Formats: sequence, structure tokens, C-alpha cells
Amino acid sequence: MSRDQTSAGSVVKPTFAGTALHEIRMNQYKAEVIVVGGGLSGLSAAKLLREQGIDVVVLEARDRVGGRTFTIQNDKVRYVDLGGAYVGPTQNRLLRLAREFGIKTFLTNEVEDLAFFSRGSMKRFKGTFPPMGGLFSWLDMNNLFRTIDQMGEEIPLDAPWSAPHAAEWDNMTMQQFFDKHCWTRAANSFGREFIEVNVTSEPYEVSALWFLWYVKGAGGSFRIFGTTNGGQERKFVGGSQQISIKMAEKIGKDRVLLNHPVSKIENKPTEVIVQDVNGNRYTAKYIIVASPLPIQNKIIYDPPLPSLRNQMLQRAPMGSVIKTFMYYSTPFWRRKGLCGSSAIDDEEGLVGFTLDHVMPDGSHPALMGFILADKARRYVELTPEERKSRIAHLYSKVFQTDEALHPVHYEEKDWLGEQWSGGCYTTMMPPGYLTKFGSYLRRPIGRMYFAGTETATQWSGYMDGAVQAGERAAREILHTMGKIRADQIWQTEPEDAEVKARPFDTSFWERNAPSIPGLLRFLGVTTLLSAAGAGGYVYHKYFR
Repeated sequence: MSRDQTSAGSVVKPTFAGTALHEIRMNQYKAEVIVVGGGLSGLSAAKLLREQGIDVVVLEARDRVGGRTFTIQNDKVRYVDLGGAYVGPTQNRLLRLAREFGIKTFLTNEVEDLAFFSRGSMKRFKGTFPPMGGLFSWLDMNNLFRTIDQMGEEIPLDAPWSAPHAAEWDNMTMQQFFDKHCWTRAANSFGREFIEVNVTSEPYEVSALWFLWYVKGAGGSFRIFGTTNGGQERKFVGGSQQISIKMAEKIGKDRVLLNHPVSKIENKPTEVIVQDVNGNRYTAKYIIVASPLPIQNKIIYDPPLPSLRNQMLQRAPMGSVIKTFMYYSTPFWRRKGLCGSSAIDDEEGLVGFTLDHVMPDGSHPALMGFILADKARRYVELTPEERKSRIAHLYSKVFQTDEALHPVHYEEKDWLGEQWSGGCYTTMMPPGYLTKFGSYLRRPIGRMYFAGTETATQWSGYMDGAVQAGERAAREILHTMGKIRADQIWQTEPEDAEVKARPFDTSFWERNAPSIPGLLRFLGVTTLLSAAGAGGYVYHKYFR
């Protein structure tokens, strides 16, 4: 089985069959704008340009459009998103496209209780974050996410490298951030899981500045992590890849070329010349590069890229995730009063988080589970059958039933092995990256412009961010052409008419409860030592 296959056996991909652009002479083509990458970002750029009457061609390396969105269909699953799937309030650009193409959404189930599995036991809960046990753990967890959101307030979304504390925070990993701010094992452990599920990387890998900016761009810690009223609230009926397929159809079959990996870009004073691995050459006035940052390093540039962009591409790895789906004959978790959402703190367990995956009509019940970051890298060498077995045994413990041991089908997607993504969900930015290279993420180079979800200022790393970035890059070119004003490049998206954001209700104590150090200062050092000895709550570095 190749890395691009799933365990299903017979898989039908939703496809868009691109054809040849109008030919000038043998293997040479001409357009006004070339777009490199047929994912959501590249197609969003091309669609907007076509709507403005611009002649555009999209060069896509894969045999399909959609990039990091990938919907498969077969009789075992009906359809399932092995890549990007979820949409929620404030993701208005993506919702606008779905509405344009008549693609509906349905709610991710969160009617019953959520589950938090830690140290061999399961606790039920409601709300966004799981219960942390004793008073000190609750105070620590509450203060952690309050601090993340408060620090994010001072970071400009369009230029995080200019934040007042940018250098200090960018030189700090999120693990160092936790070491500084977390006093309990529970908060430290869940903080690690929060990083893993949101950016498919480990706390020791990522810049604190980048992660704080990333969370702020998604609307804060509640919005990014939440299901109801959050980023995982809905899925698309028929799958998310439909949006890319519909955009490609609207752009035109003769303008979206599949199996055309770009090998060279000549960025000349009056034009750009692009060559693909098949020997075809394309000439245009402008080019938009919308492929993931690490993949851009596979292209030869003439003249060479500016020094700092060249170095930037070398320092931006992709996150690591294997997305899994375990299908059952019935949604047994719902019978047990559980919605299917769970957070799993288990060192040997493969999956860190699950969500309910049942079709709107109740058919094809499944649990979606992410294998994240270090665990994805550790367990990618297992066979799909071995992963299936280990996940089934984990689910039997989490959901407290032997029914979990008997799946009827299993699907997975190993994004680590994807040649034209390099990983998923997004590029991970390590310490020092944003302050040294961040200003080059969107900066045009001659006639070359840049899209991709990593260049977004809202919902970076998500499908909505991909759309924002693609449309912004297209408008940059329209401005250069003299077709729009500079103040029209960045546009605010109106709120979706149906999927509306609601404020997250927090209690007086959630807003005003002290941190553990604040409480201990109030109580005094003697009480601190007494609490540590009596309850074992305090996990500050001096008491480990």
C-alpha cells in the first residue's frame, strides 16, 4: 500500500479533470497570471482573478485539486474528509464560498457529555475545557488560558513580529511558557495537548509568539478549541473538497492543470516564466505561489530568492498528524450518554482527541481521532492494521465498553508522507522565526506574490485562512494592475447570515479567580507548604 492510499481498499476520489490551456506553440503557454497550487488558497486567488476578467492558469502538482482538503467516497464510509473538515463561526470566507456553491453544513454532535480520559479513568463534562480536579488544578488551568488570551491581545494580527514583547516571546518555546506559568501537572499536561491538537506539533518545538498569535487569529482559546460555537462546530455535507472542485470548475477546465509540478520560476523585470517537470513552459505577467512553505523550497528560482526568504523556507517544517476514522455498527457512545468528543491524556494511547463522525441521517457511525505530533512520528511506522487495533483498545478504555473493540471499518490518512504537503495541518514556526523572517511571509518579490493559509491574518492554518490569503494575493495583483485601490486589498468579511458567533459566557470566578502564585501570596508561604504536603496539588518546579 502506498502512502497516498487508505486502508479502505476501493477508494473513489472526488476529482476535477483539468485539461490543457490554450496552446501558443508546442509546450508553451501564456496567461496574465499563473497560480502555483490548486488547493483552497490558490483556487480562491484564481477564482477572484477570473471574476475580474483576468486570464489565469493554475498549476497543481497532484492528480486532484483541494490540497490539504481530501474527501474520499466508498460504500464503507459514504464520504469522509481525510484532511481539513471543520468550519465554525467567524470563518465567514469559507462559509461564503460554500453558500455560493450550494454546499450545506451540519453540526458536529455535542448533545451528550464530553469525556476526559486521564490516568486510566474517564470523567464526563460539559463545556469547552475538561475538569481539572482539585482547586489548585482548576486555578492553574483557568489562569493558563486566561493568560494566553490576554497576552494575545497585544499582538498585531498583520505583524506579530512588531508586538511590544515580540523578541522575548519569540525566543521562548511554548514548553518554556508552560514551565513559567503552570504550577500543576494537570495544567501542564493539558497545555501540551492543547498545542498538539491545534498545531500538530509539540510545545518544545513552537515559538510562544507564533502560537499566541495563532490562537488570537482564531478568536481566542475558547473559539479555536471549542466545538459548539467554535472552530469544530460544523462539517460540510458531501465533504470539504467539494469547494475546491466547484471553484476549479468555475475557473475553467482549460485553466486548471493537474499533474503539473512546478520546477522553476524565472522572475524577470517584465514577465515571469514558469517551467513544470513535464517540460512545459508558461509565460505570464504575474505569479502567485500558493503551495505550503516547505514545498516552495523544491522550486528553482531565477534570480535566486532574497537571502532572508531563502532562509525562511529552510526553517519552516510542517506539523505531523495521522487522521483516523473508526467505524462501528452503532454509535454506542451516544447510548452511554457521550457525544463522542474526548480529550485523552494517555502516554501509550495513539489518539489524543476524538470527535463524533456520524452522517446527518444517522448512518455510518464513526469516531474521528487524531494521532498528533510526536506520537504521529512515533507510530507512523506501524501498519494501518496495527494502528487500528491499538486505537480500538484505547477507545474501549475511554468509552468504557468492549463494543469499541469491534469496528466494522477503518480509514486513515498519513499526512506525514504527503509529497506535496509535507504534513498537516499547517507550517510550524519555531522560536525566532517570526521576528527574523515573518515580514517576508507575504512580501512580494518582483512579479511574484504569495498566498497559502500560513500567510493569513485570521484563522491561519485553517481553510478559512487559506481563502483569505488567496483572495488577498489576487487583490494585490489587481492593485498592481491599477484595477483597485491599495485600501481595497484587505477586506473585512461580513458575518455569515446563519452561522453566527456568540460570546463565550464566563463566570465571575473564571474572570477574577487568582492564579496559584496570587493565591499563595495572599495565604502566605506557610500555607503554601501545608497545601503541598496535604493535598499534593502544587507542581511548581521546586516541588517536582
